[in-house]
Amino acid sequence: MRRLVSYLKPYRLQCILGPTAKLVEAIFELIVPLVMARIIDVGITSGDRGYVARMCLLLVGLGLVGLCCALFCQYSAARASQGFGSSLRRALYRKINSLSHTELDLLGTTSLINRLTGDINQLQTAVAMMIRLVIRAPFLVIGSTVMAIYIDLKLSVIFLIASPLIAFILYLIMSRSIPFYRTIQKKLDRIGLITDENLSGARVIRAFSRQSAEQDRFEQANEDYRRTSMQVGRISALLSPLTFVVVNLAIVAIIRFGAVQVKIGALTQGQIVALVNYMNQILLALVVVANLVVIFTRAAASAARVSEVLAMEPSIQNSQRKMPAEDLDAPRISFESVRLRYAGAGEDTLNDISFSAQPGQTIGIIGGTGSGKTSLISLIPRFYDPSGGRILMNGVDLLDWPLDKLRGRIGLVPQRAVLFSGTIRENLCWGEAQASDEQLWQALETAQAADFVRALPDGLDAPVLQGGQNFSGGQRQRLTIARALVRQPEILILDDSASALDFATDAALRRALRSACGETTVFLVSQRINTVRSADRILVLDDGKLVGDGTHEELFASCETYREICLSQLTGEEAQR
Repeated sequence: MRRLVSYLKPYRLQCILGPTAKLVEAIFELIVPLVMARIIDVGITSGDRGYVARMCLLLVGLGLVGLCCALFCQYSAARASQGFGSSLRRALYRKINSLSHTELDLLGTTSLINRLTGDINQLQTAVAMMIRLVIRAPFLVIGSTVMAIYIDLKLSVIFLIASPLIAFILYLIMSRSIPFYRTIQKKLDRIGLITDENLSGARVIRAFSRQSAEQDRFEQANEDYRRTSMQVGRISALLSPLTFVVVNLAIVAIIRFGAVQVKIGALTQGQIVALVNYMNQILLALVVVANLVVIFTRAAASAARVSEVLAMEPSIQNSQRKMPAEDLDAPRISFESVRLRYAGAGEDTLNDISFSAQPGQTIGIIGGTGSGKTSLISLIPRFYDPSGGRILMNGVDLLDWPLDKLRGRIGLVPQRAVLFSGTIRENLCWGEAQASDEQLWQALETAQAADFVRALPDGLDAPVLQGGQNFSGGQRQRLTIARALVRQPEILILDDSASALDFATDAALRRALRSACGETTVFLVSQRINTVRSADRILVLDDGKLVGDGTHEELFASCETYREICLSQLTGEEAQR
């Protein structure tokens, strides 16, 4: 929580002046019942219309000043809460982007989105309510009780009994409902997760006719959320009737015993009206306090979730080492007995991987599903750090490379083609912001995407919908390959990035890459033998272990796993050509 308070420091003035203005408004509210008492006891009783008019003008004046104070407080609260929320959201987003894949996998996308939106909105509301009401409400309760004592000490006993009784009711209800608020947000995360999966996987769900099953899954999560909300709602629903019963009984007592005091001349009718107004003020103030407790309880849960992310240190630490000129030569990659175990996993995903790649080489990586191919290439741009062993670039451990220097040399085409809303030009320029049209078209030619981009009415400025949904799978893959090529990387990683291409286009792409890449070191991950067989070296993975390293001919003769993969896709004659 202390970490979050620091984001309010730029708004110290609003946090001081806003409650002060609200305090002034509360003082005027406490004066109003006294003025009303004077109107009844002096003006109306004596028939002095002039006095009544003057007192009414005083009430109008008090109301106008109170309104100005309330508006100033509202402005201060809005400025502080929105500024606080904006700064916190910016800091949280920056922190999320600094986290490594390990932390992102642990937290989950849906939960992070909820923390960035719903939780911070809850904290904004809490800040606004703190400035507007956290001083005003308790002050009205205490002030009304003091004013009642000032009017009549005997009848103030009713206030001294009713106020703690109402406070006890609030405590009883809040203590029962607070635990539910702590679980509601987690249940909301569950709904968000299911919704995200259903929307992103809509085509798969429909292809397997799983709409009913997924609707049932959503209904179960929604019903769980509803039941919890209903439980806390039923408990909270007792708040108003119980407090109103106590207040109305207190008002009855004031009128009953006050009538006796009026009859003997110890009190006036106006004072009785003032006491009733003060009791109503106590009721309204305590109801506000109850709502504040609910808001702050939810905010406390949200603060814990936001603080958890802000306090999280990325497992990938950026090195501040200055790179000598010789380290920036054409990259030579060496894996030395590398192991990788994901957080929470029971066993290593990669085990004892050793190989080296020279500048300009094409390294093919092949293996069965789950053999560790994507895990292997994820270590090169340091999406994950090895659990054992080390990876060297030009003789320097990757842990000692600044991330911007390291990743600036790498062009990555992920397994799942990801495009961003905007235009084709904007997507291609992710690799090089100042790239010319000539560079863009050259990259598109190499990626075998130039023909279909030229056919679009707007060419490079053709729109790209969210996720590239207005393009086919093969078109998306070719655009992501072009995006990586625009930056002219020294290391190009293609993670099964041609899986949606037909064999002819795949072959043309490989020929174009070999011609265009020159001194670029290419890591080519694929399930297809034809894609990797022409590579300078082929790495064969099986269950996280490197079981083969060599050319196609060498591996076909010596590696059983590679031979099995070859013969599952090619005839014996084709494999040996």
